[in-house]
Amino acid sequence: MVILVALLVAAAALIAAELATSAGRSDVTVADPCRTRAAFPGGGIDATIQRVVLDGLDGAACRLHTTREQLVLSLRPGSGKRRWDQHTIDTALRAGLLRSVDEAEHRGDIPGFLAPIVRRVVERAPLAKLIQGGVSLSDLFGCTS
Repeated sequence: MVILVALLVAAAALIAAELATSAGRSDVTVADPCRTRAAFPGGGIDATIQRVVLDGLDGAACRLHTTREQLVLSLRPGSGKRRWDQHTIDTALRAGLLRSVDEAEHRGDIPGFLAPIVRRVVERAPLAKLIQGGVSLSDLFGCTS
């Protein structure tokens, strides 16, 4: 369960970091999100989480016919760059993340017994709330008090 929470928290942190750093610069080379990127270096849980989140963002951006950078910029509340409604963004992000989890399982990055649990969290997680950083464990696991 800690891995699942770490995965979703890392997704929010990566999006926030992208917004805070180079996402707004115009001199950044933008890759096609629909094409496979070079192998991601590193190992361990941190690299796996980063790979899953970045691959998921690529999948969502491809589905929305935009770049990963434009998608991330549009997620920032009040940015004025939002091109899609929340439902469209949520659908694209979930589809991208689910595909990314499938690929991570196929690569062996996520153990087969854990992949269904990660998929369930991706399917149920309140993505808008996660991006804004206001998520509790009950939000992630669908528990009600």
